[in-house]
Amino acid sequence: MSSDILKTDAPVYTDINGLGKLKRAAGANDPKAIRTVAEQFEALFTRMMLKSMRDAVGPDPMFGSNQEQMYQGMADDQLSVQLSKGKGLGLADMLVRQLQKMGVKGAGQSADQRAGQAAGTTGGNGDGAAHAGIALTGAKAAAAYRATQNASAPPTTSAPSTTSALDKSKVADVTKTHFIQDLWPQAQDAGTLLGVDPRHLIAQAALETNWGQNLPQDSSGGTSNNLFGVKASAAWTGAAVNNGTQEFQNGIASSTTARFKAYATPTQSFQDYVALLRDNPRYSAALNTGSDVHAFASALQRGGYATDPDYANKIAAVANTVSHLKLSGTLPIPANTGTL
Repeated sequence: MSSDILKTDAPVYTDINGLGKLKRAAGANDPKAIRTVAEQFEALFTRMMLKSMRDAVGPDPMFGSNQEQMYQGMADDQLSVQLSKGKGLGLADMLVRQLQKMGVKGAGQSADQRAGQAAGTTGGNGDGAAHAGIALTGAKAAAAYRATQNASAPPTTSAPSTTSALDKSKVADVTKTHFIQDLWPQAQDAGTLLGVDPRHLIAQAALETNWGQNLPQDSSGGTSNNLFGVKASAAWTGAAVNNGTQEFQNGIASSTTARFKAYATPTQSFQDYVALLRDNPRYSAALNTGSDVHAFASALQRGGYATDPDYANKIAAVANTVSHLKLSGTLPIPANTGTL
């Protein structure tokens, strides 16, 4: 194989010619190309995460434009390529290791060469192309990725032509995991004060904010840190924001605008929420419900916390997701999940 192909790694996401050479090199099981294809797949996953985060924040309400979003997308495309270089997120390394287990020729050399380069040596025998046997494509990388997520499953023999559903699912799980991890300490403190499993508080906050993606905002797009959808009464003297919301009357939903409390930090939101439940007798039945999510959620609904007639069931469903969400990272949640 010619040296110009071996050196091609499509460092810019618009380098179609480079990607074409990379595809041919991967088809010949060149170990360097196999490593680069794994990095390209990691770049795809990274791009999906970046897009999810951009969508969660939304465009700038004052200065945003279609042109800004277009150039932002181009910048994110290139950023995802750069982030996958070197050690990256570690996904490419997992793919190469899994490809070794699946018997893809050249993957073992790719790993050996990478180790040798880290030690300042060439590594491997440098002629992986001469031992070509199996072509590595994006679909193969997708199959290897799924295998890394389920080591007990048998090797995938045929991969689907698209990984968009897989990517969207992983991005959604990452968003939920970060939401749980960020708020877990506050949820533990609040749960101790209320006598309620902290997972149930996380579940209610996730339901009210769509996992942190739809918090009430001020006119400039700044967050209110209002995690529990607490409205500002006439007696409230703190900051507040006006936002659209959905209310139910006789079981029928309608859109309206309401005034919501605004807090300086998420911790203040938890503190005010604890005070609301402890000081208002309407919610006394929700206190000290422990690991019984149905008792907790039903007491909130009976107390009039929300007008949605299915509010209690929705909290219970989200709490079940919190309890059973499993990713490669370790969630700060005990293995035994009580009565859920």
